[in-house]
Amino acid sequence: MNRRRFLHSLGRSLLAGAAHAKARRMVKADIVAEKPSRNITLFLCGDIMIGRGIDQILPNPGEPHLREPYLRSAIEYVKLAERASGPIPRPADFRYVWGDALNEWERVRPDVRIANLETTISSRGDPSPNKVIHYRMNPENIPCLTEASFDCLVLANNHMLDFGSVGLVQTLETLDRAGISTAGAGHNDQEAETPAILDLPDKGRVLVFSWGLSTSGVTRDLAAGRARSGLNVLPDLSQKTVEAVARKVHAFRQPHDVIVASLHWGENWNFDILRSERKFAHSLIEIAGVDLVYGHSSHHIKGIEVFRDRLILYGCGDFLNDYEGIAGHERFRGDLGLMYFPEFDLDTGRLKNLIITPTQIQKFRVRRAPEEGVRWLANTLNREGQQLGTRVTVDTDGTLRLDWR
Repeated sequence: MNRRRFLHSLGRSLLAGAAHAKARRMVKADIVAEKPSRNITLFLCGDIMIGRGIDQILPNPGEPHLREPYLRSAIEYVKLAERASGPIPRPADFRYVWGDALNEWERVRPDVRIANLETTISSRGDPSPNKVIHYRMNPENIPCLTEASFDCLVLANNHMLDFGSVGLVQTLETLDRAGISTAGAGHNDQEAETPAILDLPDKGRVLVFSWGLSTSGVTRDLAAGRARSGLNVLPDLSQKTVEAVARKVHAFRQPHDVIVASLHWGENWNFDILRSERKFAHSLIEIAGVDLVYGHSSHHIKGIEVFRDRLILYGCGDFLNDYEGIAGHERFRGDLGLMYFPEFDLDTGRLKNLIITPTQIQKFRVRRAPEEGVRWLANTLNREGQQLGTRVTVDTDGTLRLDWR
């Protein structure tokens, strides 16, 4: 082969090799670009209060006698609701109370379902003398909760000791037998402080911590001790408390875990978010590495914030209760609630999307909110979100989508 032909052949080979290498790089880049991130969708909602009147419509109603100043029988709460909205089936099957929520869960198919259970599940124990209102559901009605397929119920709230330590222990035992994880309460302080660890095959883990604060009635005397059942109680919202929470979170956290911090805090009827609450929520994210702050106690929805790509729900309202027909606080629209479906990137913990389904309690049942209810909820979230940098838009199917700066 002469020199000219050799150089020509060599040049063609080099060009072909370069083109082949470039093609391989392009294919590899396309593969990397197209590789889907590992996402997880959670479900969260407001307080679940299935004692008292709701317990009375289920297949196995407990003792209806109450020690309240106004009503002496839980059946009276059923009658109030019926006067407001019409007949309620008695007995209702265990799926009845979840109503349209069942279809939403099936449609969205969240990886994990989390809720605040604000009702003891007990047939034992005496009513707390320090309380005026006492909530409990007969343990034989536990299928009501299993039908909703909850993965974790947080318990650090102001009604979990309505029937003393006896009622709390029976609640823990009943939920354990039903296969529902709990957080925020235990037979001792170590159990109460331990998070629920929810393993998701081929995805990762969700860790749910639960705390209560005195601003919602979770006082220090309700705290679990070394040999005493009780709740996981935070003393305050100080920097020292943040650091204690951070140590606890870091003791359990593994790479790519999603960390949920459930906080039962604040007043029942007030849209305001205290500066101290907002600072504490931010610190949980910055210092403790929390990915989702799940706040509840108010009987109505409150504003939503996204801080450093982490979601803060300051107050989720009530998802299910027996308040129907009770006058007062109408401007807060306690009958309306929200089903929160946040989507997270498991590799980073960042919030990717939040879809919200508006709901309404009617006849002791969760139903999709009517059009006027959707408008009220959207307007309220946008009003409260102005100072938080968030806004919702209403999709054609009546769900809400969160936008944040």
